[in-house]
Amino acid sequence: MECYPAHRPVYIPNRITDPNYIRISDTTLRDGEQSPGAAMNGKQKLDIARQLAKLGVDVIEAGFPASNKTDFEAVTVIAKEVGNTIDENGHVPVICGFARCNRDDIDKAWEAVKWAKRPRILTFIATSEIHLKYKLRKTREEVLEIAREMVAYARSLGCEDVQFGGEDAARAEKEFLYQVLGEVIRAGATTVGIGDTVGNLLPTEFGELIADVKANTPGIDNVIISTHCHNDLGQASSSTILGASAGARQLEVTINGIGERAGNASFEEVVMTLRCRGGKLGGLYTGINTKHIVMTSNMVAKYTGLMVQPHKAIVGANAFAHESGVHQDGMLKHRSTYEIISPEDIGLSRSNELGLVLGKLSGRHALRSYLSKLGYELDEEELNDVFQRFKAVTDKKKHLSDDDIVALVSDKIFQPQVCWSLGDIQVTCGTFGVSTATVKLVDFDGVEHVASSVGKSVLDASYKAIGHIVKLPVTICDYSITPVTTGIDAVTSTRVVIQEQKRQISDQATNGLNSPTTFSETSEGMDIVVSSVLAYVSAINKMISFKNRTATQVSKESMQVFP
Repeated sequence: MECYPAHRPVYIPNRITDPNYIRISDTTLRDGEQSPGAAMNGKQKLDIARQLAKLGVDVIEAGFPASNKTDFEAVTVIAKEVGNTIDENGHVPVICGFARCNRDDIDKAWEAVKWAKRPRILTFIATSEIHLKYKLRKTREEVLEIAREMVAYARSLGCEDVQFGGEDAARAEKEFLYQVLGEVIRAGATTVGIGDTVGNLLPTEFGELIADVKANTPGIDNVIISTHCHNDLGQASSSTILGASAGARQLEVTINGIGERAGNASFEEVVMTLRCRGGKLGGLYTGINTKHIVMTSNMVAKYTGLMVQPHKAIVGANAFAHESGVHQDGMLKHRSTYEIISPEDIGLSRSNELGLVLGKLSGRHALRSYLSKLGYELDEEELNDVFQRFKAVTDKKKHLSDDDIVALVSDKIFQPQVCWSLGDIQVTCGTFGVSTATVKLVDFDGVEHVASSVGKSVLDASYKAIGHIVKLPVTICDYSITPVTTGIDAVTSTRVVIQEQKRQISDQATNGLNSPTTFSETSEGMDIVVSSVLAYVSAINKMISFKNRTATQVSKESMQVFP
């Protein structure tokens, strides 16, 4: 089966010429980033947007331009660069900006996305009684008028592709939902989104809701119905698939299923379900090049610090691992006995199938070729840095596996802006002695700073020494170590989640729930102490970068979220 379908219909905002084609709208850069600790900088967002374009995503929801200066600039750059790059198949993604139903938000969104070849504004308002009563404190008539006016206003700016999102539509009174959707369609909406904002519905119920909307909304045949499902009950991907079966032709998803609370419908689960089982759904298909799924999953995990659990469908470390004797016997006889998806279909290469074996005698050309096969394209500076790290590891380890190489290259490339870098660390510990650590950090100007400390463990001592240098009151919210490879010389991945202590409310960036923002980072290496320190320093760098834009930080209201 080809990764791309035989054809992708020509893009028309409110219509799809092939009734079986499903548009994929990725909201990793907006809803996905709302995961606690997942804040990304502009360069990281641009990198992910480029990767989403490689995947062949139809719509990239690039961010919330009105929320802060950084997001506005990121969406603008994505619109100008990714939104004007046509791939070898003639495809260029829609670049979408998120906005509440008010003129300021819509103006900001249009100013950011208008540079794209295919710009879109997504404006939303709540539609359920509980949201109207307790959050908006508005009547149905007021919400109806706001929705109608703001969609019309977005169109008046010159935007020919406007999506309306019904927040918490899954809990809305149906007759009112039909009325709202009918009015925004009359006002010029080209896509209407049905949000299961709290993941409340069973998949069958969500499918029924989409069918009801399709059957009862005035003018619905003139627009695209979109799904936006959250995963509070673990049903988001299934609900999304049943929504498509019932008539939705745009599905909103995130890479690795990240997002608010328990996350969103998972990109890889939805896309691969349609690829494997679309024939059972009447021939539904997407335009996604699935060979880029693994690379994109890795990139998002590294940038956000939200690692994928081993048993995660499609992209988890165990998704294509077979341990039991019965399963191994079946696999040796025929792979299809226990694999319904070929790892190569999603861009996953197993080391014994690549042919190349990397070790201490391998050169730069071999490393570049190997990385290219794994989906990594590095410039000369990045390759030089990774090659030095590679040689250092091969001095200790005879042969490196795919996972070893991915861990090394990811740890180099996927990093926040550097305010502090690790110069050196020396630790002592033992059964009877006190753990001590001496740490050397190098600041942005290249000045070296050295501090020592004692602690309950070498990590406690190391983190205290770092604190003496950076002078930021930091709380460690979470710390975990995950083996990337096996054996005594295994590469491990260390994840550290931090937040700042004692911040004043007036200067506190929040995640929308009045809680301090958390920052997570990971680092891979053979030395657990060193990788733990590197992850901690990287998380501090992310925190400092975030603090540097507090001058443009928005109020709590601007952090309201959609479906």
